Amino acid sequence: NHVINTLAVGVEVRALSFDSLKEVTECLLEMNQEVVKVILECKKDIWNNQELFDLVEEYFENSLQTLDFCTALEKCLKRARDSQLLILVALQLFDEEDGIEGNRYTRTLGELKNFKAFGDPFTEEFFQNFQSVYRQQLLMLEKLQLRRNKLDKKLKGIHAWRKVSSIIFAATFAAVLICSVVAAAMAAPPVAAAIAAATAIPLGSMGKWIDSLLKNYENAVRGQKEVISCMQVGTYVAIKDLDNIRVLIDRFEIEIESLLQNADFVINEEAVKVGIEEIKKQLGVFMKNVEDLGVQSDMCSRDIRRARTVVLQRIIKHPNH
Repeated sequence: NHVINTLAVGVEVRALSFDSLKEVTECLLEMNQEVVKVILECKKDIWNNQELFDLVEEYFENSLQTLDFCTALEKCLKRARDSQLLILVALQLFDEEDGIEGNRYTRTLGELKNFKAFGDPFTEEFFQNFQSVYRQQLLMLEKLQLRRNKLDKKLKGIHAWRKVSSIIFAATFAAVLICSVVAAAMAAPPVAAAIAAATAIPLGSMGKWIDSLLKNYENAVRGQKEVISCMQVGTYVAIKDLDNIRVLIDRFEIEIESLLQNADFVINEEAVKVGIEEIKKQLGVFMKNVEDLGVQSDMCSRDIRRARTVVLQRIIKHPNH
């Protein structure tokens, strides 16, 4: 606008001075310098993705730690199944010993003591590991969202600059044409010749080149955003899997605590028949909790491995790789 206004004023007074032409030239150079700055920024951003690299590296490290947690969960579930087996053996021995006159259920009580000694298969170390992995995933999701917000802003900026660059070169070409017409009208051959030479500059080609560069930059940023999005989805799914695991473990803890209390009641109070009946009622729920945890653990492992594969595939397709 400043360029065209300057030229328009000169035309109105029929006195387009060299100062006016100088001001026009400086304005055009100033606008083009802004474009140059953006281009340099494009180059810098395209090839220096340290923040993205760090996030990808952290994502894969977190996913490995979550897989390690799933392995630890499987070990705990193996212990839970061993506990389950001890209860089943105790129930079988009770059926064998029940009805025998004078029997004190020695073998049944022995297996229940083994079950009690076995204790809770989920250790304090396991719960600490869970909390650590869960916090890491939450922090990862937060970092990814922040990075995505930055990329969204950057994409808006690039889109705006593509419009601005096209306007700049259109204005430049229009300004040169106006100068040519004015110079011809003023019968100033040297000026007209200089402007004619300026019009020979392939401004259209330069504009297309800059737009092409900005478009490539936009595609590169979109590629980064797609990588971030893949990691976001993978992290979100991992958090949901961990939430489900936590709920199931809480249920399991309630059941195992109740079973241990009943076993203790049978052992100490020698109320074998009453205690065994309670254990029988609880065993079904206990076994289902163990089974559900196993299914959820497998699902968590599969989801993490699948997400890792998707992110790797997206990185391979990334235009900067």
